[in-house]
Amino acid sequence: MTRPYAGPVRPTLYEFAGGEPAFLALAAAHHARCLADPELNHPFSHPGQHPQHVERLAAYWAEVLGGPPLYSRERHGDQTGLIAMHSGNGEMTDLARRFVECFVLAADDAGLPTDPEFRAALRAYMEWAVVEFTAYPDHDTRPPDGLAVPHWSWDGLR
Repeated sequence: MTRPYAGPVRPTLYEFAGGEPAFLALAAAHHARCLADPELNHPFSHPGQHPQHVERLAAYWAEVLGGPPLYSRERHGDQTGLIAMHSGNGEMTDLARRFVECFVLAADDAGLPTDPEFRAALRAYMEWAVVEFTAYPDHDTRPPDGLAVPHWSWDGLR
């Protein structure tokens, strides 16, 4: 397979996407798509959502995909807290599928590079992530403490 970058050091997915502005655009486009989706609308429009949800989401995705650890450094939480926040909601198979599709389409909306290997890496990350975030559907289950923010590369989870 041809690599999308021929330089001496391959950029991270974060760098290849275009850095912080690209992730802010991706998070905003994804949020808008989720609000427009008749099934995803409810979890994305509830009144308790943090006013900086889009910015935090952008910082989280950026950190996971090779950017600076702004999400972790600003103490927004760790992976355990994020998974716990999304747990206890019952079976979410269709919502997870819809979430991934909104993410893939949001990459277009945000003008991210269309390189097939890059897009495959983004999709693979989000498919993995929705499994992680929906792994605790019951109210009485909780993820283990101390999970660090994951790191995803061109080759998958590191």
